[in-house]
Amino acid sequence: MLFTAVKRANEMDNIAPDRRDEAHTDFLYCDGAITEVLKFGSCQLHSGCKVLFLIIPGNPGVVGFYRTFMQTLHSMFGYRHPVWAVSHAGHCAPPDFMDMVENASSAAEGDVFGLNGQIEHKLAFLRKHVPRDTNLVLVGHSIGCYIILDMMKRDPQLKIMKAIMLFPTIERMAQTPQGKVMTPVLCHMRYVAYLPLFLLSLLPDGLKAALIKLVFGGIRSLDHAVVQPTVGLLSGDCAANAMYMGAQEMRKVLERDNITIEKNLKKLIFYYGATDHWCPVQYYHDIKQDFPRGDLRLCENGFRHAFVLDAGREVAKMVVEWISGDLKT
Repeated sequence: MLFTAVKRANEMDNIAPDRRDEAHTDFLYCDGAITEVLKFGSCQLHSGCKVLFLIIPGNPGVVGFYRTFMQTLHSMFGYRHPVWAVSHAGHCAPPDFMDMVENASSAAEGDVFGLNGQIEHKLAFLRKHVPRDTNLVLVGHSIGCYIILDMMKRDPQLKIMKAIMLFPTIERMAQTPQGKVMTPVLCHMRYVAYLPLFLLSLLPDGLKAALIKLVFGGIRSLDHAVVQPTVGLLSGDCAANAMYMGAQEMRKVLERDNITIEKNLKKLIFYYGATDHWCPVQYYHDIKQDFPRGDLRLCENGFRHAFVLDAGREVAKMVVEWISGDLKT
């Protein structure tokens, strides 16, 4: 079965696009904040959906970054399982007919753009938009892994088959090489960045796209599908909301939640980067020592922390290999 799935992936480059590869995007209010949901496949009550892949993104929580990754997952499983990604609250530019928040006072009271608010936001999304008896395969990236662990702790009744933790930032973020650089920027100096962000938001989208391509110019295998989502991030308050969430990550992501990991160890797969400045290799060795029976993997392919920039398809193929047996494909 695994051979069939891998063979299908290898054939993708040589066949015409399948209509089932077409994505659908919804904008909705969840916990009062604008939320973008990128969907490959349906999971409605009448559709007979039994397994849903749900992507919990890193920060910035822009679902468009994961399009290639999601499309590969969807096709390799023969389009049988819907693959969705839910943005972080306020990390997407709302359509012209919607505002960033539905009710400003309610959003402020719940601190929906903060780290705790983002966790509650994902649980609210599941309650409102996914049938309760749906089996979930949660795929977290970076801070999305921390969010998944907290979701497991807060709602242990969730029907989670597997939780895939890609480049997990689940502990001591401020102590990492990147954290040491970004903590003062995010916690004390982010307001200085608001003016240039505002000026960037005024530029025409075509010029923004050109600047983004220039910044990403050093990435030889850049997935150009990430350019337009980055343009959206530079519109309005999206980047400011992402920086606010980042500041809370530096302050709140401290000790690893070993209790939740122990309770859910058989459901968890961790994939650590070998050169990840947000999650040093020492963190991989530490967790492996604490959980010797866990499914803990260290990257051997040189993938960057932001794998969606150039390796979305390759990482998706690995995920399929890891869990095909659990889905009996």
